[in-house]
Amino acid sequence: MSCRISHAVSAAVLASLLAACQAKPVAHQTSPSALDIMEKVAVAANRCWFKSGDTAFKSYGFAPELTSFSGRPRILLTRKGSSDIRPLLVVQAEGKPARLSAFGPLMDEPLSGRISTDVKRWAAGNSNC
Repeated sequence: MSCRISHAVSAAVLASLLAACQAKPVAHQTSPSALDIMEKVAVAANRCWFKSGDTAFKSYGFAPELTSFSGRPRILLTRKGSSDIRPLLVVQAEGKPARLSAFGPLMDEPLSGRISTDVKRWAAGNSNC
């Protein structure tokens, strides 16, 4: 009887050792949320376009609206010092995986190429100006 018990214990120990040696599943990487993306974009836009004194953006005001109950965090550029509060540029993200979009009158101006390039770079995680 002691022989059966030791074989049963040995089999249980062997089974647990084999289970421990099996490859553990790799955690699935989740795609960043719209808020994650827009936080990166907002921080970089504020630093690179406004706090740096960039002349291309000096006539615009910056308004981040990251807390969004619509699921579309965004940043707005408005005309600085104007009573017209309509945005000239809206950059927003929505969904998961996040989809970025930029629209408004500034996207019809020569500055649109730079805006697009900067926003895409920042959304990808590169915070360089």
